[in-house]
Amino acid sequence: LLIAAHEVFGKEGSESSLREIARRAGVGIGTLYRHFPTREALLEALLRDSVEQLRDRAAQLARTLPPDRALITWLQDFVQRTNSYRGMPAAIVAALHNRRSDLYMSCEAMRVAAGELLARAQQVGAVRPDVTATELFALASGVSLVADQMPHGKALVDRMLTLLMTGLAR
Repeated sequence: LLIAAHEVFGKEGSESSLREIARRAGVGIGTLYRHFPTREALLEALLRDSVEQLRDRAAQLARTLPPDRALITWLQDFVQRTNSYRGMPAAIVAALHNRRSDLYMSCEAMRVAAGELLARAQQVGAVRPDVTATELFALASGVSLVADQMPHGKALVDRMLTLLMTGLAR
């Protein structure tokens, strides 16, 4: 099911037919729903590895780069990973404040990772002290959403993240 979902979502976006995913996996739609009761549960399962990698990446960047560089590099990685499926950024934005969403815990884990990098950047004065991790995550999700929805949006990511960091600077 996960392999089929990866293929279908990768080709057609995260709003693709769940029936098509079940068909490609060679199972009935009931089997898909027994394993993944919601679309968000399926997306969360697909995102799980990326979330873990983003958390590990945040720790690695914190050890190896100055705080401001670590933060911008992690934000670039976040935008790239959340744009792995068309429509995924919108699902992440929708799950940000919905604790009942199956995607909420993954979003929270990414928000915490970003928050740790943000705190380091704030400690050295590279980022304004009044910015919260939730605000940073929402802004980064917005960049990801623009990259997903706008024609040529992916080409704007670096520019938008640079503007974001300029706005966050003290």
